[in-house]
Amino acid sequence: MDDLVIEAKRLTKIYGEQTVVNAVDLHVKKGRIYGLLGRNGAGKTTIMKMILGLAPITSGEADVFGRNIKGNEKRIYPRIGAIIETPGFYPNLTGTENLEIFSKLRGTAAPDAVKSALEVVGLPYKDKKLFSKYSLGMKQRLGIANAILHDPELLILDEPTNGLDPIGIAEMRDFIKNLSAMHGKTILISSHILSEIALLADDIGIIDHGVLLEESSMEELAKKNSKYILLRVSDVPKASLILERQFHVKEYSVQDEQTLWLYDTTLDMAAINKALVVQDVAVISSQLCNDTLEDYFKRITGGEGIA
Repeated sequence: MDDLVIEAKRLTKIYGEQTVVNAVDLHVKKGRIYGLLGRNGAGKTTIMKMILGLAPITSGEADVFGRNIKGNEKRIYPRIGAIIETPGFYPNLTGTENLEIFSKLRGTAAPDAVKSALEVVGLPYKDKKLFSKYSLGMKQRLGIANAILHDPELLILDEPTNGLDPIGIAEMRDFIKNLSAMHGKTILISSHILSEIALLADDIGIIDHGVLLEESSMEELAKKNSKYILLRVSDVPKASLILERQFHVKEYSVQDEQTLWLYDTTLDMAAINKALVVQDVAVISSQLCNDTLEDYFKRITGGEGIA
């Protein structure tokens, strides 16, 4: 697909006898924020490291901008900005001085790159405050400023809200949204905080024990986690025809051979149940459900929810 910035194909990482990432297919679309959601230790950081070529791939492959990362590093790396784990800076230098050093090392062409990057993340230019005196939120912002110094098209951010207080998390969320909406960046972000990914991402991948359980847009996921009528019947194809032809129902999905989800909760279920029974479709059960994203996460992972 032409609009894919990252495409992972059967991406696998094995350490000894432990499979940390298991045959993951990942699709990050241009100009969108992709949230990789999973508990700590689920394999999120390892996936990002393999995409960036920082960890050897056991099997499968990772394409970035349509090219395999291996052998194309010089073409691809200048188009990527990344923060993997804790960004490292010189504690006895100011934020501006740190970025000036990294700018020279990277060979950033724009003469005002440091000033522009600091403006984007909301940090002062040429102030006297040393990095060692920065708050955690300021350190995270400086890390992102360093990642965008060379104006990359793609940002890969590993848990950028880790350790921040609620105000810092909200500020970081707005900042990342702005990078995508106003500056056109494609962003792959990992987090174990479900509520943050729900507020931030356009698309989401749910990973558990190294397996990507689901990949969808937040819009599609919201449909699955809104109010719906769960209808269990003896004959799903026949019930679908009755719903469409007799009741003009269009917003529904087939879950399995006995289960339908009806997204219009204003439907007259008494009339529907009667029509189904009259036409020899047994109604096993019908009930109104109101799942949250956390309910859905618990259901597909088969375990406890995450923060």
